[in-house]
Amino acid sequence: MLFFATTPADAPPANPALQFFAEYGLLIILALLIVFMFWSQRRRAQRMKAEQAEKSRQLLPGAKVLLQGGFYGTIVEYDGDDLSKSARVELAPGVEVEVHSQAILRVVDPSEGTLTEDEYIEAEEHHEEYVADVEQGLITSVSDDAARARTVDTAPEGAGDRDDKPRA
Repeated sequence: MLFFATTPADAPPANPALQFFAEYGLLIILALLIVFMFWSQRRRAQRMKAEQAEKSRQLLPGAKVLLQGGFYGTIVEYDGDDLSKSARVELAPGVEVEVHSQAILRVVDPSEGTLTEDEYIEAEEHHEEYVADVEQGLITSVSDDAARARTVDTAPEGAGDRDDKPRA
C-alpha cells in the first residue's frame, strides 16, 4: 500500500524550475548565507576601524578620558599612530600613570554632567515648591531613611551608641 503519489521514472518533470530548486536550492541558500556572513563581517570591521580612527583623532594631550578601570584622567602623552606604545594619563595633579593605549575607553565630553542656567533655575523652583508643600503638609509620605533620621535626631544623647548585649 502506497501512502504517497509517485510518478513513473520516464515521465517528464512537472516544472523544470521546481526540479532545479529541489536539486540545487540548498546549495544556493548556503552560498547566500556565506556571502552575507563575509559582507556583515567586513562592514563591522570597517565600522570598528572608523570608530578607532575617530577615537585616535580625539585623543590629544589635555583631553579628559575614562580608562577601562573606571578612572578619569587627562592625557599627558599619547601616540595614535603606534598603538603598541603606552599612554601617560594624569589622574590627579602630580599623579601620572602609564597605561596601555587601548586601556583608554573613551573621551569624556567636557559638558557631560553639567547643567545649563535654565535647567538649574527650573530645578531650584521645583525644589522650593517641594519644600513648601512639605511644610504645609501637602506631602505626607516619609521615606524610611528620613524617619530614621528623625528618630536619631530626637533620641537622647548617647542612646544610639550602646548595643543591647549585656556586659560582663
